[in-house]
Amino acid sequence: MLIKNAHIVNHDKSFISDILIRAGIIESISENISLPGEEIIDAKGYFVFPGGIDVHTHFELPVGNTVSSDDFKSGTKAAISGGTTSIIDFTTPAKGVSLLSNLDERLKLAEKSFCDYSLHIGVTYYGKNTENEIYECIKRGFTSFKIYMAYKDSIGLNDDDVQKVLKSVEKAGGTVLVHCEDGDKIEELRKKFISEGKTQPIYHSLSRPPETETDAVKKILSYANEIPVKIYIVHTSAKNSTEEIRIAKRTNKNIFSETCTQYLILNEEKYNLPGFESAKYVMSPPLRSEEHRLALWNAIKDNVINVVSTDHCPFYFKGQKENGINDFTKIPNGAGGVENRLQLLYTYGVQENKISLNKFVEITSYNPAKIFGLLPRKGIIAEGSDADIIIWNPEKEFNISADTQIQNCDYNLYEGIKIKGSPEYVIKSGKLVFPNEKHYEEKGNLLRRE
Repeated sequence: MLIKNAHIVNHDKSFISDILIRAGIIESISENISLPGEEIIDAKGYFVFPGGIDVHTHFELPVGNTVSSDDFKSGTKAAISGGTTSIIDFTTPAKGVSLLSNLDERLKLAEKSFCDYSLHIGVTYYGKNTENEIYECIKRGFTSFKIYMAYKDSIGLNDDDVQKVLKSVEKAGGTVLVHCEDGDKIEELRKKFISEGKTQPIYHSLSRPPETETDAVKKILSYANEIPVKIYIVHTSAKNSTEEIRIAKRTNKNIFSETCTQYLILNEEKYNLPGFESAKYVMSPPLRSEEHRLALWNAIKDNVINVVSTDHCPFYFKGQKENGINDFTKIPNGAGGVENRLQLLYTYGVQENKISLNKFVEITSYNPAKIFGLLPRKGIIAEGSDADIIIWNPEKEFNISADTQIQNCDYNLYEGIKIKGSPEYVIKSGKLVFPNEKHYEEKGNLLRRE
């Protein structure tokens, strides 16, 4: 395949060139390439980005007695349509279950992916064999491990075990992703509200105020001062959390953080909707006020937040979210976003001059690849890299709607929001996978990481 007149945008520079793709790899980037008979796309008037990488998705995630509504097939089909060509999902073993056996189970499910894919390893308990299993996961190319400071009755860890995981992963040379929420304080507030008959969705938000996140961020950063492990703080949502991370990054180069699209685009007004509608926006951490939303954009600009992902974990409103209609603690936490991440960041980030085109690529592709051991195979348009390429139409306009979405859910968080800028073509491993749907059947590759 030959892409002519490409306005290539990488994290560090932009330039005009042609791109020759052969056998799924970018073979040559230079001017005036001519190869008669090759498949040619004229990219004049478009931007050409490296394929998006979403390092925080939850496809087919069991939660209580239900499962998130997008499986690896429907979820990655939605991802491809929005320009995301690689994802990293999670294992989440029950306490006492082998990390390795659970990894094998998740890999079988993930074989349906249309994106290239990898997994973070959830560590939900610390047993006598956990350290050995961490080493074995890294040998197999799964180099990142997720811990939860909330949900202690199911998948969360106490403080002692948190520190044990940090030490084991540091010795093994991996990365620890941390869900930072003060689980004890949250549990106390949840019980208090329920005992007072306060059962509506807004109390999900009120039981998880910003300080429950920031206190957990402070704690994990204090551990990181003593244990030199690479830390990646997931779904940062609170202004004071970004300030703590900002301070820590001045002296600790092993600290990274992400936020998610919903915290940049939406705010806590969604918890004041009539009836049970606000349940659609029940996620953890919850949406915050405008002060926090604007602080997150500033943190991206200042390199305090390195990545924007989605935490994609949708549930149907009918039949799933409604399980908590009389008790907010029973509403499945999570929402979709993998399909619209790049469109939203381009429209409300680039178009509104909050971020540059290069920063857009940095937070959606380059940094995810660099932090999680996929660079230079992914995250950059360069000779020798995988031919995962988005040809982006900056003029394409539409309104987001559940009626036209590809993700498997009966609503969309961003219903009615206007978009300007969307993929015209998506190329993965050198093959056109969007908008020509017949190529959706090209299965993704398992990514083993450095």
